[in-house]
Amino acid sequence: MSDQEPEYTVSSTKRDRVRAHLLDLIEEVAPGLSIPSERQLCEQLGVSRPTLRAVVDELVRDGALVRQHGKGVFVARAKIAQSLAHLAGAGSHILASVDGVWASRTLAFEVVPAGARVARRLHLAPHDEIVRVHRIRLVDGEPVCMETVHLPRRFVADLAAEDLDGVSLYALLRRRFGLRLARAVQVIEPTVADEQEAALLEVPAYSPALLFERTTHDARGHAVEFTRSIYRGDRYRIVSTLELDADARPGQQSVLAGQWSSRSSGRATGLDGVLNRDPGWSVEDGEPVHIDNP
Repeated sequence: MSDQEPEYTVSSTKRDRVRAHLLDLIEEVAPGLSIPSERQLCEQLGVSRPTLRAVVDELVRDGALVRQHGKGVFVARAKIAQSLAHLAGAGSHILASVDGVWASRTLAFEVVPAGARVARRLHLAPHDEIVRVHRIRLVDGEPVCMETVHLPRRFVADLAAEDLDGVSLYALLRRRFGLRLARAVQVIEPTVADEQEAALLEVPAYSPALLFERTTHDARGHAVEFTRSIYRGDRYRIVSTLELDADARPGQQSVLAGQWSSRSSGRATGLDGVLNRDPGWSVEDGEPVHIDNP
């Protein structure tokens, strides 16, 4: 054990205590209201200002707190949540987990050749025409997402920019164009917002963000939508629900694509490969346990 370890442990304990206290405050204080001043918190918790500021900075980066220079630190609004298990072909894929009014603002609407990358996703030739829509998604007038939607023109030949105002894209595709959306493959990865994206999302350049790429198929198996979306990392989070198969026998369940399943063959086809079941998880007596040596 090095001479530095005891000091590190004490420092870490203080930071953990400050973080736990601030997280409790965030639960108790309504969004948009300020938390106590630095002086008050330091006196209450018995820590130095640098320790307190370090933890506050972390929570600001996480999107739990908002610092307004000259005014103080405030509790941030709740993040928008999306379920990994349910991508709603019947309408919006956003869960109603926060108060607010969703809206979209179209930035550009154009008919262009698909190009190699989009053509591969939509199973088209590169010269085939697509409708490309750039738009901003807003909650209570605040931008939370910038997305680019690509639709094969042959499925939406008479679609116009004004048709997208104030309606769900999926509902429009279903009701007006008869496209019964049946399956979507969505890939999510962390990224940062570049200067142009950050300006549209009203966040600092290179702020943390989530990149979504989704390809949607209709009931006949045709690829009818490819969308690339950038969501603000400070306003958006992913929720995954793991469900236990009640009919499965103990010891035969495994984690597969975010759900428990005993009827899986052990592999699930993904976008560009295969998702394998995790051999390090099983179930005994209804409780998940980790197997170190499967």
